[in-house]
Amino acid sequence: MGSTSSTSSAPSAPRSACRRTSTSPTCASRAPARCSRPALRRPRPRRRWASATRASSTVTDTAWFYGPHVANRLIAEALWPYPRDLVIACKLGGSRTPDKGWAPFLRPDELRQGCEEDLRTLKLERLDVVHLRFMNAGVPFLEALDALIGLKQEGKIRHLALSNVDAAQLDAALARTPIVAVQNLFNVACGGGGALAKMAHADVESPEAVLDLSTARGIAFLPFFPLAVGNLGTAKPALAAAAERHGATHAQIALAWLLARSPVMLRIPGTSSVAHLEENWAARRIALEPGEIAALAQEAR
Repeated sequence: MGSTSSTSSAPSAPRSACRRTSTSPTCASRAPARCSRPALRRPRPRRRWASATRASSTVTDTAWFYGPHVANRLIAEALWPYPRDLVIACKLGGSRTPDKGWAPFLRPDELRQGCEEDLRTLKLERLDVVHLRFMNAGVPFLEALDALIGLKQEGKIRHLALSNVDAAQLDAALARTPIVAVQNLFNVACGGGGALAKMAHADVESPEAVLDLSTARGIAFLPFFPLAVGNLGTAKPALAAAAERHGATHAQIALAWLLARSPVMLRIPGTSSVAHLEENWAARRIALEPGEIAALAQEAR
């Protein structure tokens, strides 16, 4: 089985992958590079990923249960053998149900099964980054975390990360093991809460506190649903006004706001369009004024 995750070649952490000049194992500086999430309805994924890697996208977010059993296959088909500086960030702790819903997959044996599935389908010997995607479903948080720590000690995982956690859980995890990233729902449309968070089983206490703690500790923060679900312009006058002032789309302003919100922000907007990928990448050049940032933050609450 081929691998890009050997100790001699794998990047050290998500931020070092997104910023080629960084050597820090944590992610304390803003990522100028784009990070990509596989979109599942596309006949020719190779072209999209080739475009992303040309634009310095060196982090790809995935999970065996995306699709399910689709995203990893597309990544391997498009990019394997992988570029030396590519970081593939995976996620364990969830699964898909026959009705396309979500279910926990957090028992130690289930986490091991998911890890082995990611290794096999991504053609890796070690996973670069694995997020523990936590759900309150009977398995204690630290029990699930300890299972991943064990897999890391076995050499199957290089770096551990968290997803769908509150600040207290992040603190508890940091007391046990290094954490390089947090992936929570966060966007300009709803902050990190509201109906979207409930729908995605991603509602956590004080989403802003998680981001603030990540920022203080230099931990990469990957906001999922960074563009909400496509309704960014709905009842968001500050967003619409900023887009008009900067000659940008609502989505570009939403991504620019995320970058302005914290220096550890690592965006992962998914797309099935090369044109949208380039549009997302161009958002890094938009410099929002402090007043615009504050107005957008107010609308996100």
